[in-house]
Amino acid sequence: MNNPSDPDSKFALLAEFWDFLKARKKWWLGPIVFIMLLMSLLIVLTEGSAVAPFIYTLF
Repeated sequence: MNNPSDPDSKFALLAEFWDFLKARKKWWLGPIVFIMLLMSLLIVLTEGSAVAPFIYTLF
């Protein structure tokens, strides 16, 4: 396994996840992870802004 202080370790995690998807044929996990990342990014970026009340009404 890579050294955690290695700057490429972030990309190693993505590469390992991609290899998992290819080897196990778990293609349905890709869109789920993508949507979860997109939603979490949306919540983090709109936190404390005037748009936040409108975002939270969606959920």
